[in-house]
Amino acid sequence: MVLDYVKLKDIKPALSGYVAESLILLKRSPVPDDDAIHDIRVLMKKSRAAVKLLVSQLDEESFNREYLAYREAGRILCSWRDSSVHRKTLKTLKKANKKLYGEIEDHEKVKELLAKYEQPTEVTPEINEKIEMVEDILRKSAYRMRFYTLDKLDPRLLMNELEKSYKIVSDIYLECRVNPKPSKLHEFRKKGKDFLYQLYFFRPLNPPVVKALEKKLDALTQGLGKYNDLSQLIKTLGYKYSGPGSSPALDELIVIIRQEQDKNLSRVWPIAYKIFCPGQKLVNILGYRILMI
Repeated sequence: MVLDYVKLKDIKPALSGYVAESLILLKRSPVPDDDAIHDIRVLMKKSRAAVKLLVSQLDEESFNREYLAYREAGRILCSWRDSSVHRKTLKTLKKANKKLYGEIEDHEKVKELLAKYEQPTEVTPEINEKIEMVEDILRKSAYRMRFYTLDKLDPRLLMNELEKSYKIVSDIYLECRVNPKPSKLHEFRKKGKDFLYQLYFFRPLNPPVVKALEKKLDALTQGLGKYNDLSQLIKTLGYKYSGPGSSPALDELIVIIRQEQDKNLSRVWPIAYKIFCPGQKLVNILGYRILMI
């Protein structure tokens, strides 16, 4: 017998799991390492994406409280993650351009970023304050989650929210393709991540197709992420082209960075076109049937 319905993945257990895993990572060591911070921030992004699916089925106060809690937790950890990313990006470029780096190793920002990093072994008051703030936010959210009734969600409303996310990403894709500004490409990545993390709950609709779509979206957002990391590195270096008299070595480094960005975008555009090209509809991509929970 072929069923005329599917059951979507439950959102409440997933949200509770994201928060619980984040708390474990946060307390795994006295000072969270780079990997832990990265993973917690990803879990917070997944949490925000999941809550967005519930916007039409939660009261406004509850939605804002949870969404803002997850955003704040990620924001607090942001500065730790950014410095680590800049360092790793610069070191990767250095391996492929050793001669060039020999010419600019005394540049203040380059020297600062390439300096040997020592993972803190002691919890300073500043670090401890941040850890306690994030822990407090997550524990309060975990407590509140116990009292939300999310076992009778309307699957059609969930699908409507997914379609809204798809439309938002499609519009940003077109804008980026016509005029690819770094700030808009960063927005393309963020909204693409939302759509990617929301798709997880719709896997039962068509598992092979949805998983394949998730894989493509992951590659797309990874490429946009690398592009953004390089954009932020240029900002951190404080580079401004000043014409004659500027450092040729630093100019060359920026050109190399731009070439890497071009490579990343050349891999992103074909994937993005297949998913978000004008006129494309989400229903055609997923091929879903009648929904019931």
